[in-house]
Amino acid sequence: MKRLSVLAAVAVLFATSLAAPAARAAALKIGAPAPDFTLPAASDGKAVALKDLLAKSKAVAVVFVATKCPVSNAYNTRMAALGREYAAKGIPLVGINSNKTEPATEVKEHAEKHGFTFPVLKDDGNRIADAYGATRTPEVFVLDPKGNLLYHGRIDENQDDPQGVKSPDLRNALDAILSGRPVPAAETKAFGCTIKRV
Repeated sequence: MKRLSVLAAVAVLFATSLAAPAARAAALKIGAPAPDFTLPAASDGKAVALKDLLAKSKAVAVVFVATKCPVSNAYNTRMAALGREYAAKGIPLVGINSNKTEPATEVKEHAEKHGFTFPVLKDDGNRIADAYGATRTPEVFVLDPKGNLLYHGRIDENQDDPQGVKSPDLRNALDAILSGRPVPAAETKAFGCTIKRV
């Protein structure tokens, strides 16, 4: 009888491991199609669809952000400025918060406090972070109108001193896209806090 119960427990464990979600994907490769998504905006709960943003834009910059990460927070002013500047040029930013430790109400308050005019979406269960292979905040994925990846990486190399930035990688990528040129450094190393996954 004891042996049967041990076998039953092993069977349950095996079945549970099969049903477990797959490990997150590796980060997207340059030129690869990015997964589509529809997520609720933290501000009002309304659904925002990537395909709708792409349909009316020259590109879309998807930025994984956080409310508590000091590195992501060091970029708040820069993200707000980039969001305003490039939305006016046809490249909107969209933020995604995938941290299980940061509820939508906190994400909304954070976005309002820091003047984000771009939508910040709540990725409950970190499904979109997993699909994109995002691991850090902040981490940027820039997509062309067909949804293909043009740039992946950091905003710039200097979290501590906006005036001391020598490599404005995201800005360089967006300016290249606007002028029809190839992105000069299509991949850079994102740094920051790890995404707090479920």
